[in-house]
Formats: sequence, structure tokens, C-alpha cells
Amino acid sequence: MATAAIGGSHLVAATQAGANYGWQLVLLILTVNILKYPFFRAAVSFTVSSGQSLQQGYARMGKGYLIAALGVNCIAAVVNAAALLMFSASLLGYFLPVALPIPVLSALVLTSILFILMAGHFGAMNKIAKLIMFVLVVSTIIAASAAAINGAVAPATFTPESPWSVVAIGFLVVTMGWMPAPIEISAITSLWLKRQKQTQPVTPASALFDFNLGYMTTMLLALVFLALGALVLHGSGQTLASGGIGFSKQLVDLYASTIGEWSRWLIAAIAFLCIFGSALTVYDGYCRAITEAASLLKGKADIPQKQFTGVLVAVAVISFAIVLFFKSALLAMLGFAMTLAFITTPLFAWLNHRLVKTSSLDETLKGGRWLTALSYLGLAYLFGFLGVFVWWKFV
Repeated sequence: MATAAIGGSHLVAATQAGANYGWQLVLLILTVNILKYPFFRAAVSFTVSSGQSLQQGYARMGKGYLIAALGVNCIAAVVNAAALLMFSASLLGYFLPVALPIPVLSALVLTSILFILMAGHFGAMNKIAKLIMFVLVVSTIIAASAAAINGAVAPATFTPESPWSVVAIGFLVVTMGWMPAPIEISAITSLWLKRQKQTQPVTPASALFDFNLGYMTTMLLALVFLALGALVLHGSGQTLASGGIGFSKQLVDLYASTIGEWSRWLIAAIAFLCIFGSALTVYDGYCRAITEAASLLKGKADIPQKQFTGVLVAVAVISFAIVLFFKSALLAMLGFAMTLAFITTPLFAWLNHRLVKTSSLDETLKGGRWLTALSYLGLAYLFGFLGVFVWWKFV
């Protein structure tokens, strides 16, 4: 879950938040992560208690809920996968001695992802995700520490823009959409947890510990990426490019020129691992969720490998086609994916809230009154801000 979450939301949204507004959005990012916590935790609470996935719970609530979840997942799968594929391809181009077009780089990245998922399946993905997370955490902290030692690049007289204005609503929506991840990832988390339970003992305490550790990691790294943006980019006068390879090289160059030339490859490696890990887990997770939902609608609870492979290939083909169409508009593509995630977030938040509320859960996982109160507060925030966004966009 952490590997899926730490991608565009952190490297792009959190970094841009720091670059555009300095430290002003620290509390917003903390608040968003805290208010979404109950809806992600629902995956652990429900799956460990019942042995079923969240989507099985949706089906039990009514087929209409499952169909709605399937529809959103089908759209989100190709959009999010295409955005992450394009971004990871642009970062791969930084390491190659020859300049290759985005479609060629995307094909290389996509081939690697398909090979890992088809050859190694869940075990290989799980090991690679853990390795990526370890390297990512260590290298990001090193980079942020170096930036803090060097100090901020913004001159003392620099006055930042305020994010608390009507003009900034679009940016705030993009920032919150994937922070820490789209809530439909919770359904994917429950699928991974269900698979884990089939191969090793999972207790409520161990599952909750693993989840909290991963969630805290995503939240803290979001703040670290915001700090990098605030220290390295805020007040520098640089405008980020919208093209794929141009954006990636500019981002790495800006960090390297401020932190030190020694950090160039470290920053490039952080960026690539961040996005490739997210792309890898997104392709696996969304395709499993789509396959399971289709099976449940047919009255079956399993995920046939043949059908999963077919969905994976279909999502790969469609997402690659989207990359071919939007290859020169990376930031626009990422922004659209994050906005879509923000719009659909209240639906999945409400589904998870209702499922947990109407199910018999293990006492260790219930969380007590504080979690219930936080869940209601989170719903009020998500639906309220969605209303603000609709007003800003269409009124």
C-alpha cells in the first residue's frame, strides 16, 4: 500500500506544494492524511475480521455498490496507470546515454512491469515493493537532510503566494486527490491482505501494526517531499516544465544544483523508484480489483489467473495508448488523474464507512469511539470540499 501511495502524490503534488507555497500547506497535508485514515484502515479491519475483501463486502451490501466500484476502478485503472507509466518512463530517460522518445521509454517500463507481474506474480511484487520502500525512505531522508543543511534558496525578502484563495482551489484538489493515495486503493489493500492470509499467519495486531507503519511512512514522506520543495524550489523563480522528459530533468537538475552535484543520481534514483514502485503496484492492484469485481458479479469469489492476465493486458494496452496521445502533457495528465481521484474519493469513503459500521469486527480492529468520530469528520470534510470544488469549477 505504501509503495502504491508514494508516487505522484509525493514527488509531484507534495513537492509542488512546497515549491509554490513553502511551508504553508504542512497542516493541510497532515489533516488530509489523518481524515482519510479510517477509510484506508477499513481494509484491514474488515478483511482480517471476515476473511473477505472489501469488494465482497460491497457485493453483500448490494450489487449496485459493487457495480459503482467496478466502474470507478475501470476508469481509474487506465488513467492512473497511464499517468504513472508516462512519469516513470520520463524518469528512465534521465539514466540513458541516448535520447529516446516517451513511447519507447514507456514500452520498456511497461514490459518490465508485465514481466514482474506475470513471471513472479505476488511474491516477486511483494519483495520488490519492500526493497523499493527501504531504498526510497533512506535516500529521501539523506536528500532532505542535505537540503536542510544547505538552507532554503528563497531570499529573506521573498513573499510567497497564499494557498488560501479561490484561485488555488484547483491546486488544493490536485494535492488532496492522491494524498496519501486514492481511497479505492483500500479495496486493493484488502485483496493483498487476503492473499497474505493464505500464505502466512496474520493476527489483528500484526495486520494493524503493518498498516499503521505503512500509513505513517506515507504521511511522513509526504512532509519530507514538501520540505524538499520548500527548501530547494520555493523562491527559486523556476517554472516547472509540463513535458515528460523535460519536467523530469528539470526537477533533478534543480535539486542537484542546490543540494550539490553529488546528489544528482541520488535524486534521479529516488524519483524513479518512487514512480516505478507506484506504477508496479497500481497495475497489479487495479487489475486484481477489476477481475474480482467481475467474478463477484457472476457469483464467484475467486480471481482466476487467466482472467487477471487478460485484464492486465487490456489495461496495459489502453494505458499505453493514452500515453501515446498525451505524451507531451505529463503534468496535465497527472493533474487529471489526481482530480478524478478526489472526485471519486467520497464514494469509496462512504462505502468503507458503511461497511465497517454494519459489520461485526474484531474488538482489536474497531478503534473505538475516536475512530468512529474521525470517520464522520472525514466524510463531512470530503463531501464538503467536493461541494466547494464543484462550485468553483462550474458556478
